Amino acid sequence: KKSEQELKDEEMELFTKYYMEWKGGRKSGNTSYMNIPRFYYRLPAEDEVLLQKLREESRAVFLQRKSRELLDNEELQNLWFLLDKHQTSPMIGEEAMINYENFLKVGEKAGPKCKQFFTAKIFAKLLHNDPYGRISIMQFFNYVMRKG
Repeated sequence: KKSEQELKDEEMELFTKYYMEWKGGRKSGNTSYMNIPRFYYRLPAEDEVLLQKLREESRAVFLQRKSRELLDNEELQNLWFLLDKHQTSPMIGEEAMINYENFLKVGEKAGPKCKQFFTAKIFAKLLHNDPYGRISIMQFFNYVMRKG
């Protein structure tokens, strides 16, 4: 006959065995969690000088790349000139408008940095109840200045 402690030990052993089989069985059936990329990296500590320098340098390179994507003053002036040159009549009050065809023409002439703004999605986003299917040049230019 087994003692009470031996029975408890045996029960715990069986419980652990069955629990691990159950847990292991579920894990092997769904391994999608292994494909999730790591998204959090802890900040380097004060004494990890090399990691801090690496973080600073990578941030500086990232900011330089982003600033090269921004439109400078000359490119903005050129964009405004092209938009103004290709406006579509008739004007509504004081507001200059542009249709989709001319919008695409300006997109071709504006340069590679501006190309991201000349999409059908952006045109549709800025289209507001114009009977001729046009958008406001000023609204589009303000959109470019906010996003770019």
